[in-house]
Amino acid sequence: MRPRMFVALTLLVMAGGMVSLDLRPVYAGEEPSVSGYKVLEPIRHGSLTVFPVVAPRSFATGEFMTLDEGLRSGEVVVTEYGNVRGLMRRRPTPGMQVQSAEVNRLVLINNSKRPLLLLAGEIVTGGKQDRVIGKDRIVPPESDPVDLSVFCVEPGRWVATSAHFGTSGATYGGAAVGGPVLGTMMAQPSVRAKAMGDKDQAQVWAEVRKQQQSMAVEVAAAAPSASTEEIRSTSSYARVMENKDVKQKVDEIAAPIERNYESLIKQLRDRKAVGVVVAVNGRIIWADVFASTELLEKYWPKLVRSYASEAVVTRAKGGEASTAQAQAFLADMDGRRETIESEPGVYRHTEVNGDGFKAFALTSLLPKTGFDVHVAKMAE
Repeated sequence: MRPRMFVALTLLVMAGGMVSLDLRPVYAGEEPSVSGYKVLEPIRHGSLTVFPVVAPRSFATGEFMTLDEGLRSGEVVVTEYGNVRGLMRRRPTPGMQVQSAEVNRLVLINNSKRPLLLLAGEIVTGGKQDRVIGKDRIVPPESDPVDLSVFCVEPGRWVATSAHFGTSGATYGGAAVGGPVLGTMMAQPSVRAKAMGDKDQAQVWAEVRKQQQSMAVEVAAAAPSASTEEIRSTSSYARVMENKDVKQKVDEIAAPIERNYESLIKQLRDRKAVGVVVAVNGRIIWADVFASTELLEKYWPKLVRSYASEAVVTRAKGGEASTAQAQAFLADMDGRRETIESEPGVYRHTEVNGDGFKAFALTSLLPKTGFDVHVAKMAE
C-alpha cells in the first residue's frame, strides 16, 4: 500500500462510500514497498510461533476506547437492529423506517466522549444470536446508532437471551491488562478470515461448525468426558471456546506465549513493539499490527488465545517458519486490487487483494491522527 497511491485516491474517498480499483498497471516496473516494520526472532511453543514486530515510530492512541472497555463501563451499547429507535439522540430523518432484527445487522451507540475502536473478529454475545464483527472501524464519540456489519457465529438460535449484547464471559489475565478482566472473545484466524475476507454468512457458519467438530475431536483424544458431547451439541462458537476442557487445551499453548511476549513487550517498549506475525505448524497464516505498544497490550491477551485456538485444531505439519519468511510476509502489501471505504473525518478502511493474501488497514481520520490504527494480513 503505497503513499503515492493513497494521494491519487484522496479525491475519490473524501465523499465517502466504496471504491474498487484494479492496481496492476500502477505497479509495473516499481520497486517493492517498504513497510518500515521489523520482525524479530520468534517465540515458539508447540505448534504456535509468534514473531514480534517493532515499528520505526509509535503514535498517540490513548484517546481510543476498546470495545471491552466500552461494554464494561456501559458507555457502549450494542443491540438488535429492531431496537434502533429507542437509542436515537436526534430526531430520525423523515421517512426513516425501523425494521425488525436481522442476522447480519446490529446497531451500536457510543455514549462516551472517546472514539471507539472495533476490530473484525471480536465476538459479542447476547441478543438473538452471538455475532462476530466483520470489519475494523472507528465510531466517533457520542454517536447516533451505527449500523454494524456482523456475521452470526451461533447458527440455530433466534431467541433473545438479553436486550443488549455484552462480553462473552471469557476472563483474560496477564500483566498487560493489569490482572484478570472480563472481555469479549476474538475469533480464531480461520473464522476471522471468513468474516473479513469472504464476507459470506454461509462460509462463516461452515467454518464455525468445522472448528467446533475439530475441537471436540481434540478434547476427546486427550481425555474423553462429558465435554465432548457438550461441544458437539451447542450451536454457540463462544460457548465452545469457553468450555473448561477447550480452555485448558488452549491455555497449554497460549499461556507460555502470553507470558513470554508480555515480558518481551516490556523489554521492547523503547523499540516500539506493535504487533506479531503468526505461524502455525510452520506455515505463516496471519499478522496483526497496531499504531502503538499500548494498543497491542490491550488486545494481546485475547489475540494470543485466538492464535492458540487455531494451533490446537491445525493438524498439518510443516517445518519451522523463519524470521526472513515472516519479514517477507509483512513487507509485501502490494496487491492486484484495492477497495476503500471511508467515513469522512472519522476513518478509512482499505482492503488489498494480492497473490495469496488479503490485507486490511484501518486509518484514523480524526483530528491530530491520520495514521494506521490497525493493520491485519491473512494468508490464503
